[in-house]
Amino acid sequence: VQLQASGGGLVQAGESLRLSCAASGSIFSGDVIAWYRQAPGKQRESVALISGGGSTNYADSAKGRFAISRDNAKNTVYLEMNSLKPEDTAVYYCALIRGLAFYWGQGTQVTVSS
Repeated sequence: VQLQASGGGLVQAGESLRLSCAASGSIFSGDVIAWYRQAPGKQRESVALISGGGSTNYADSAKGRFAISRDNAKNTVYLEMNSLKPEDTAVYYCALIRGLAFYWGQGTQVTVSS
């Protein structure tokens, strides 16, 4: 399994970005796709996840502002991020979770200026 994250960039506070995570290889309906982020000097933290059936879960910091969605036909997961704040600045990673195994993509930098 390979994951390719894209869509990061530099935006001002209050603006939006959409991240994409394209998966290749053997993708199963039971796979969960998640977005994590890691800010400088901080631990990587979960942002949002979506199951193969479309169930979602969000970190408190993402609720009401971020939306995760999944296009199974394209093996792609999106993270729509609205009302961005400077504290959202981080490297964002997507991960495929299969049982206890994590498959990580490379990160994409999101920088939010005040």
